[in-house]
Amino acid sequence: MKIVSRNEELLRDALSCIPQPSSRTSLASCNRLIRFEDISAAAFKIQCGVQKTPCMYSRLSKQYGMDIYLKKEFLQYTGSVKERGVLYLLMSLPQEQQRKGVIVASDSNFSMAVAHHASELRVPVFVILPSSTAPGRLRTCRDYGAMVISYGTTAKECQVHARRLAQENGYLYLEEEDSAVYLSGLGTVGLEMYEQVPKLDAVIFPAGGHCGLLAGSAAALKHLNPHISVIGVESESFPVLQQSLKAGHPNDDQACNNHHFYGDVSGVCFGSNSLQLTGKLVDKVVAVREEDILISMLRLLEYERATVDAEGAIGLAALVAGKLPELKGKRVAVVICSGNVELHLLQQCIARALTLDNRVCRFSLVISDCPGDLSKLLEVLAREEARVLDIKQERTFVTSELFTVEVICTVETRDKIHTAQLRNALLERYPTAAWTER
Repeated sequence: MKIVSRNEELLRDALSCIPQPSSRTSLASCNRLIRFEDISAAAFKIQCGVQKTPCMYSRLSKQYGMDIYLKKEFLQYTGSVKERGVLYLLMSLPQEQQRKGVIVASDSNFSMAVAHHASELRVPVFVILPSSTAPGRLRTCRDYGAMVISYGTTAKECQVHARRLAQENGYLYLEEEDSAVYLSGLGTVGLEMYEQVPKLDAVIFPAGGHCGLLAGSAAALKHLNPHISVIGVESESFPVLQQSLKAGHPNDDQACNNHHFYGDVSGVCFGSNSLQLTGKLVDKVVAVREEDILISMLRLLEYERATVDAEGAIGLAALVAGKLPELKGKRVAVVICSGNVELHLLQQCIARALTLDNRVCRFSLVISDCPGDLSKLLEVLAREEARVLDIKQERTFVTSELFTVEVICTVETRDKIHTAQLRNALLERYPTAAWTER
């Protein structure tokens, strides 16, 4: 049965036939209408291959004054929502192409999803990675079953090599783009959330350059209920989507080099389909600071025991930063789309987030270099219930009076109020105490 609605006409308007750039030789796709039936068909076809992830009420709701439901897409096998689009894309390939195989050339979530699902479908899969790739990512792709080849030092060299191998051996070179098939697979997130959370008022998605999840899910949600507000969130430092929407075409000038932190939300805008869908169907796009993303990662780890990367945390960051005051008292779903953060980076992010959240602070003061003076300082800290993380003493380069020592101390507190109380207590006893501003 054909489903016709006002939203379907809106979608048909959005997807006018726009030629793809010639450099995208990966997947021959027609920029046709992405219909609600396409998303429904994708949901049926991939249901046995991906997780129907929970969309759970969050303890963060009370803190931010709204009913928050978290769609935990980081629970997918490869830790990313990209599995939905990738699996539907691979299942839609002709059998002859499935027999020959596919090839990708990046260390992104997209490539890891291709490595896993191609192996599961018994499709030969090759992943070309630069020598600078983190060993963990390289090992993960191998564990998924892909043939991993380390080549060159840059992503560009890997892509050129992958295209050459594809041409010589008949592989299909896959690059993340906004074909109707891929967007339909990603749009199944919107379908699931609509089923899982009744009476939704708004849904928040990660945005940025790769806004396929936002566009595909908006198509599903707006068809089911045009009154649901669909909101995209991107980085304030690299407002790729906002710049592209303003220009009316994909903008390549706002690409982010810090991809290891930001992931796909900082990439260049990869297609006109998702851009036009976003312009037609998405109600609002907001930008957040890097500090808000870090605190969002910390909140998810503490309240949800969810270890996510910047791409996964950026949706919640809009609520942390107070960018959406109109949602107070509303029922809001937030997509936590990715959890592939490298361990060394996670450690840095959490340490920095604790400082930004006023829960780790550092101060220095000068005391007499006499027995018992340091213990008196520690008594003050113990009385104020501050946890000492690090303490150092400097004698040689102290410029004040003789026989004194400079003490540099890093402590952990409960919150901003506790930090202020500790500061007042120290200044009362040590008026010359100096605090290191974050």
